[in-house]
Amino acid sequence: MKILYLETSSKNCSVAISDNEKLLCLCEEVSENYKQSESLHTFVEWALEGAGLTMKDIEAVSLGKGPGSYTGLRIGAASAKGFCYGLKVPLIAVNSLESMIEPFLGKNYDYIVPLIDARRMEVYTAVYDGETGKELSQTEAKILDETSFEEFKDKKVIFVGDGAKKAKEILHLPDAEFKDDVYPSAQYLIKRSLEKIGQKDFEDIAYFEPFYLKDFHGVKKKKSSDSI
Repeated sequence: MKILYLETSSKNCSVAISDNEKLLCLCEEVSENYKQSESLHTFVEWALEGAGLTMKDIEAVSLGKGPGSYTGLRIGAASAKGFCYGLKVPLIAVNSLESMIEPFLGKNYDYIVPLIDARRMEVYTAVYDGETGKELSQTEAKILDETSFEEFKDKKVIFVGDGAKKAKEILHLPDAEFKDDVYPSAQYLIKRSLEKIGQKDFEDIAYFEPFYLKDFHGVKKKKSSDSI
């Protein structure tokens, strides 16, 4: 089964294609400027070319559904839904945090904790079993302080993601590892997506919304009358 994967929840705009579990092509770029709007469809074209396929060969689309960048998630969701409508193929959605833990499973960690940087000292996070990848605590928006994650003081734990940098500065966990150059990646959506396909766990394309976790806070424009 040829599957297209989109992951746009972070600074990493990432596109992959697989034939079942075999990765055929990966195109991704980390940018401080969040280039999803200008790069996503180009990366899809490049990935198809690299895999030796056309869009008509795609039999399902998998999306990293968040949490993460509000704008990035909207762009990814709109593209995924458009592809699914046009191709008449199913949509699978995977928690973006799950793609961050995949490279660290089975590496003798008791826990893997992804941290996506939000505002100030806030992160999007969850806790996963280091061996099985099972979710042990639900995804949440968490304000970090000196006592955060102190229950892992005597455990082998790794914090991954761009939120790990500020976590390292404030947490008192001398035995913990911190890796802040990890972002959600389309290549690590494959395993979970295939599980969902096997369970026929598909999204309703008409009503699907990304996992924003919290409301978007935009800048409120002044009305012309406000300045009078």
